[in-house]
Amino acid sequence: MSSSNYSAASSNEVHSPYGYVPTAAVCITFIALFGLSAILHLGQAIRYKTWWMIPSVFIGNFGETVGWSGRFWSSKNPGLLDPYLMQITCTIIAPSFMSAANFTILGYIIRRLGTHYSRLSPRWYLIIFIGLDVASLTVQAIGGAKASGAAQNDEDAGPGGRIMLYGIVTQMIALTAYVALGTEFIVRYTLNKPARAIAVQNTQGSDVTLDEKVSRPAIDRNTKLMLLGLIINTVFLFIRAIYRTIELNDGWDGSIITNQALFNWLDGMPITVCTYTFNLFHPGPLLVRQNQREQSEETKEIDA
Repeated sequence: MSSSNYSAASSNEVHSPYGYVPTAAVCITFIALFGLSAILHLGQAIRYKTWWMIPSVFIGNFGETVGWSGRFWSSKNPGLLDPYLMQITCTIIAPSFMSAANFTILGYIIRRLGTHYSRLSPRWYLIIFIGLDVASLTVQAIGGAKASGAAQNDEDAGPGGRIMLYGIVTQMIALTAYVALGTEFIVRYTLNKPARAIAVQNTQGSDVTLDEKVSRPAIDRNTKLMLLGLIINTVFLFIRAIYRTIELNDGWDGSIITNQALFNWLDGMPITVCTYTFNLFHPGPLLVRQNQREQSEETKEIDA
């Protein structure tokens, strides 16, 4: 490969590193979709003061916009290597930022419904899963840099691609553990079977630890909607992660990575669903604002 052109020296035919020429109309559509969602998420983060949505979903959308811009560039100049490397790196890494929002939102839901139904505290959810997310991002970035450098020097990009694969697998492991623990939390809440002992006060005012069932808080409409949004988002993140794992394992010249329809439907479409799901089911009005109102009411009752 050459960093300036990926064309055959012996003919006028331009060979694309994709194995096809990206369709310009599809690229423009995804650029518009991710760009619009990014603007909406930035506005929603400012309005509802959910600042953690900026380094997660907003940055993820920005990365997707850059990636699909690279693909549009390739649709006009299919022989260039730089836009190909730009798009493959950005579209692989960007969803890892988005998944951080899922871990944070589950923490809010656990606080609302009862931390005793969860095997982990909301704080440990953030520490463990954001840590895995950062590890996944780091590995993918290292792999992307290695693959890009190799491709630009006309060397085998496969080893870098394998490193990126390890990053995707790390993300899948994190998502799988997250789904398992989140599912257990919902089941325990539904059956009213706490995962941990609960500390309550007796009539003398001293703490007593109880293991038996206690009255559980009712699940309100906003929390149900947020859970629905979280489930939709997680399912489509999984679809995309499975596709990317198979794609990278198949190799940079494999039949999967060189199939444009598969990429559009199993990478572009799932991530679009993910980001607009959180535009529609936004944690600001559904969780954060309601928590703030309840805390304010509790404070007023104490002061009264």
